[in-house]
Amino acid sequence: MKFRPPGVPVTERVSSVEAIDVRFPTSRHRDGSDAMNPFPDYSAAYVVLRTSTGAEGHGLVFTVGRGTEIQVAALRSLAPMLVGEPVEQLVADPGALARRLVGDSQIRWLGPEKGVVHMAAGGLVNAVWDLAARRAGKPLWRLLADLTPEQVVAQVDFRYLRDALTEDDALTLLRAGRDGRADREDRLLAEGYPAYTTTPGWLGYDDDKLARLCAEAVDAGFRLIKLKVGADLAEDVRRLGIARRAVGPDVRLAVDANQVWGVPDAIRWMRELAPFDPYWIEEPTSPDDVLGHAAVRRALAPVKVATGEHAHNAVMFKQLLQAGAVDVVQIDACRVAGVNENLAVLLLAAKFGVPVCPHAGGVGLCELVQHLAMFDFLALSGSTEDRAIEYVDHLHEHFVDPVVVRDGRYRAPTAPGMGAEIVAASRADYRFPDGTRWTAPATPVGAAPA
Repeated sequence: MKFRPPGVPVTERVSSVEAIDVRFPTSRHRDGSDAMNPFPDYSAAYVVLRTSTGAEGHGLVFTVGRGTEIQVAALRSLAPMLVGEPVEQLVADPGALARRLVGDSQIRWLGPEKGVVHMAAGGLVNAVWDLAARRAGKPLWRLLADLTPEQVVAQVDFRYLRDALTEDDALTLLRAGRDGRADREDRLLAEGYPAYTTTPGWLGYDDDKLARLCAEAVDAGFRLIKLKVGADLAEDVRRLGIARRAVGPDVRLAVDANQVWGVPDAIRWMRELAPFDPYWIEEPTSPDDVLGHAAVRRALAPVKVATGEHAHNAVMFKQLLQAGAVDVVQIDACRVAGVNENLAVLLLAAKFGVPVCPHAGGVGLCELVQHLAMFDFLALSGSTEDRAIEYVDHLHEHFVDPVVVRDGRYRAPTAPGMGAEIVAASRADYRFPDGTRWTAPATPVGAAPA
């Protein structure tokens, strides 16, 4: 079943798709640093979809510096599949576009359904959803929550999921989720959605900065703080001690290894960190190792296992859930093939009764993924218990509609769209390699050491 945002001229078509390499020199201050990525430059392969009437849809794929040009090339390779397409059809059924991009017989060979090309498909699909929400005059969370259960189910590709989640299962979940929706929307608008913060926890920060930022996070209302671990065990023990003293016994501390360990190392390392009462260990091993995650979970309970930011498609999430390998599902707005595949993951998590805490550490990720979490609350899970969206206080000033977090909670965005639009001046200044922030001799760019 399709839906049609109002105000779309029948003759309107996609006139162009622009892909831009935008990079921010976050490595200068080690913002974003972790055991796997010690010197990241937070970046985006940025998409602007333009129509014959002058309307625009914006999307992006998050990256961390070198290689962004490869992601841009993938976007440009897929772009001709949209140019000339009727806008009315695209915004009425983004799922059809998602299936066409992901299922293209030639491009599919490069995946299938994983890697650079799959993420590029997601960037384009998200740009179409941004355009659809703008046309409807709604923030994306509300556009999605206003769809009927049948319309949501029509946007999901169930081909590889039916052994765990059928269309009837999804309809049952979504129909149950309609109960109390109006009251939940009132609560969302009044109170916001819980957030957790990684701002204090980057590995490159010194002890004073770690302690200060932890204390500031507690004062700002955050009840869950995440620290990066995995480079040096003695350092991790010392840093967690600093953090625990700074936040006190009642604030949750999560840790994130960013895939740096093998399974035995993950178990051994985390047992050394157990005295600091970690709430979860995130990405304890290879994101593809379903059985490894299950082994870590069995060995470390009651410490929870969280993963998903590098799970490359809904099948990976299905297997993690089927294997009992994960306690916390972490969707990412830019890792899988866009909104449609993330809807599938949200439905899978609801079917298995596992909470979703979205990953949102990179440029633009907070702006985008908040819409998916809010849809989940309104139309599917109906709960914020043990759920929170990651928040990092970096680079939001570059967005036209930046996230607003107060008292440790995301405030529901009200502007139409998905929130991906980067201000034009920032696009020009940080365009790589010819933007002024990268070419001006007096501007240190903080490039990672070779």
